[in-house]
Amino acid sequence: MAKMTVRQMWAAKLAGKPVPAASESSRIAAASAHASLALRPRAPFAGIVLGIDPSLRGTGLVLVEFKPGRQPVLLRGRTVRVPPKEPLAVALAEIHRGVSAMLENARVRHVALERTIYVQNVQTAQILGAARGAAIAAAALRDLPVFEYAPLRVKQAVVGAGRASKEQMARTVMALLGHGRTLAPDEADAAGVALCHAFTWRE
Repeated sequence: MAKMTVRQMWAAKLAGKPVPAASESSRIAAASAHASLALRPRAPFAGIVLGIDPSLRGTGLVLVEFKPGRQPVLLRGRTVRVPPKEPLAVALAEIHRGVSAMLENARVRHVALERTIYVQNVQTAQILGAARGAAIAAAALRDLPVFEYAPLRVKQAVVGAGRASKEQMARTVMALLGHGRTLAPDEADAAGVALCHAFTWRE
């Protein structure tokens, strides 16, 4: 019988067809390869991450630099504030301009933002989606990779508990950054996303 490729073997398994037994040497080689992959250490992330906590009226933005063997450093942070009286178009323009300004003259490697999971109604979902889109567009125009993380994953990566409170998150973020000042709530959330990206990212 002709030797089957790995792809052919998986296709046969999924189709419920018989698959020829692998030789002992093949099984040993496969197990060894799997073990080496599992034991391979993850290379620490290096570079600057723009963390974004998107919101129509208060988008948090932070630049965090990561270097192996050194504590993460907060380079800059700001909150894009848009008064409620301003229309949607103006708010989206401000978010786009705010993200663009943070990316200007900064050697950002990746952009990470929080993904919206739960919203109360369709209108809120549309507004949050528009805010995210304005932020993502600013990064995409500079050909920067954009990564999105669910709030639960961010809390697990930073605090170690998916049900951590915002206060726990803020305290942990500031302890990890060690910058000696208090971040605004939206900026702390953005920093948490940046930390999550660096802690969990794999090439």
